Amino acid sequence: MNREDLYSQIRLKSSFLCIGLDTDIRKIPAFLLKEKNPVATFNQAIVEATHDLCVAYKPNIAFYEAMGSQGWKSLEKTVDCIPPELFTIADAKRGDIGNTSELYAKTFFEYLPFDAVTVSPYMGADSILPFLAFPDKWVILLASTSNPGSLDFQHLKLEGKPLYQHVVEKALKWGEPDRLMFVAGATRPEVIGSIRKLAPDHFLLVPGIGAQGGSLAEVSQHGMNSSCGLLVNASRSIIYAGSEKDFQQKARKAALTLQREMEDMMHYHLLQ
Repeated sequence: MNREDLYSQIRLKSSFLCIGLDTDIRKIPAFLLKEKNPVATFNQAIVEATHDLCVAYKPNIAFYEAMGSQGWKSLEKTVDCIPPELFTIADAKRGDIGNTSELYAKTFFEYLPFDAVTVSPYMGADSILPFLAFPDKWVILLASTSNPGSLDFQHLKLEGKPLYQHVVEKALKWGEPDRLMFVAGATRPEVIGSIRKLAPDHFLLVPGIGAQGGSLAEVSQHGMNSSCGLLVNASRSIIYAGSEKDFQQKARKAALTLQREMEDMMHYHLLQ
């Protein structure tokens, strides 16, 4: 999917919502456990209930890998059930030397036809460029994350500025705004603002809304650009909104609440 197709979905739906399919078999409604593939059945139900309210889905690969071969089957079925006009992100956080990165890229861009994959920048350019070698596919580079441990390295000062800023500045030489995004956690909106200054035209993937307590209003204030430029992810607050037979309806209600807030944010920031 190219940048214009993604922005068309954002405009069409007045939404920049990404739903994280971080599906834990221990947390899905108990009545689904009798299904042949409970995780895939649950995910399909979530997608059916929310696909008109969001522009992207982001399975966290660890939740599937932890189930072995059955987990990969669940992931395949999940990707297959997502409408093709929606953006798909493999939240895999890969990053290794070049030949290994190339194989990771083949996994998520060919075997599983995701549009994008999250990648760690710690090993530098030769771990990132193999992903960018795939036409029309995106790299989503970890810059500043929303977890407490992000302070261990990402905010250390190097030559007078935090390490995450060095990461962004270097990565801008590797990928254009139509192929490269940055992860910027919602729990530190001022950091989103500093990344936006460095990368005015790139999309930002923003986790940390909902269960982690990030503010959509602050994210929009600091991160939105003239073409929105944001994908805001919510996972647990949507997919686990209900645990009974009506879990689909409750997931939709939670997604609709966020979509309406996003519509307000777009109207306020993009029409000023």
